[in-house]
Order: sequence, then C-alpha cells, then structure tokens
Amino acid sequence: MKKIYPLLFLLAFSLSLNAQNNARDIMQKARLRTQLKGLEAVSTLIIRNPKGNERVRTTALASKSYPGDIEKRLIRFLEPADVRGMGMLIVDYEDRDDDMWVYMPSSRKSRRIVSTEKSKSFMGSEFSNADMSAPLLDDFNFSLLGEEKIGEQLCWKIRSTPINREKEDEYGFQYRISWVSKSEYINLRSENYDFEGRLHKVVKITGYVMLDKKNEAYLVTEMQIENKLNGRNSTMIMQKYEYNPNVPDRYFTVSFLENF
Repeated sequence: MKKIYPLLFLLAFSLSLNAQNNARDIMQKARLRTQLKGLEAVSTLIIRNPKGNERVRTTALASKSYPGDIEKRLIRFLEPADVRGMGMLIVDYEDRDDDMWVYMPSSRKSRRIVSTEKSKSFMGSEFSNADMSAPLLDDFNFSLLGEEKIGEQLCWKIRSTPINREKEDEYGFQYRISWVSKSEYINLRSENYDFEGRLHKVVKITGYVMLDKKNEAYLVTEMQIENKLNGRNSTMIMQKYEYNPNVPDRYFTVSFLENF
C-alpha cells in the first residue's frame, strides 16, 4: 500500500505538468495566430473618462516579422496636432525581453523604455506600454482552468502568472485570466487582477479578420479595454489596413523613428 502513494503523487504531478505545457502551447499558438508577415495600417484610439468624455487619436502602424520569431512594430501618432509625430518602436523577441523606444518631437530624440515603465499608460489610454508588444512566454507560468464560452465561441480558459515579483511589476498585474477560442486561437478576452486580487482591467477583442490565409494569421481590427477601478475605458479600431510582407526594413530603426 505504501508504494501506491508515490505513484499517485507522480501521476498527479505528471497531469499537472501536462496541463501547464498544454496551456503554454495554446498561448504560443495564440501569439503566432496574430503575427503577420507584414502590415501597414491606420488606426483610431478612443480614450474615455468615467463621464463619457472622449479624446481621439489617429495613428499609423507598420509591422513586419523576421526569422527567429522576431516581430518589429512602428507606431506613429498623426492627429491631433498636440500629439502629432510622437512614436514608438517595438522589437519583440521569442527568447528575451523586447526592446522599446518612444519618440517625443519636443525633445527631438528617442528614449528607450525600461522594464519598470512597461506597465505605465500608453499615451494616456488604459492600454499599457506592455500591451503594445507580445508578452514573452518565459515570463509566465500557465495553467489550464477548463473551457468556457465567450458568446458562441468555446474557449480555453487559461491563467497566466508572472514568474516573480519583478515581472509582476513589469506587466502591472498579479495574474491574468485569458479566454482563447478553440476554433481560431484568438485571445477573445483577458482579465487582469491587481496585487490585492481585485479585477483591474478587462480586454475584449470585438473584431478580427484573417489577412494571411496561407499561414492562418489574423489582424485584430477592434479591441476594447476597461479599467474596473477608475471607470475609464479605451478602444483601438483599425480603420484602414493592408497585408504587406514587403514593408521597408528602414521603418523599424531608431533613426526612422526620429525622422518625422
């Protein structure tokens, strides 16, 4: 009888490990499902306060994928006049922390965003700087919580927990619950919980379109985020977009970011 308990422990440990690996695999597929070989777009960022007052920003976006699961992204603000020229350059890596720079026309030079700034607001919205990049999977432990429907879509429900306090501070949450559609591997909904265990932010994907049928890659065309603690919310809407694997490489350099 004594030999049974170690076997049961090993079985339980094996099942737990498999569930964690499965959850990570799902999140990896979800990451790849929205990684296009190249994109040029114009988007609108709407920022609302609790009273419903709005501020509207227009941005231009370019992105391109490179070998080694590297993705580069340029965001440039076009309107209104007080933010025109502001920009951000992001380089996402599969196996190390991303690189991120922000450019402010008033200073005429760019500045690297350090890890402690990634949880801060993206241009006054409820999105964070970290939301503009793809999270590094090695920064999290994953667990599969089961299955649940979002609307008519059956989803995997996955918990992502930063591996240490440093990463919690970097991403700005204690843990995140995600709902990933089983049919398309799109992360339809995410809930971020703060360091006191309170629901802080809810992100909803309300529009997406397949742009690359060969690789089954999608573009998110509308995304909403709501801050449950302060009542503010923000929406990103892609107004114009074009799949373009031949986006010029020069777009994704600090010198181009500063040349506006």
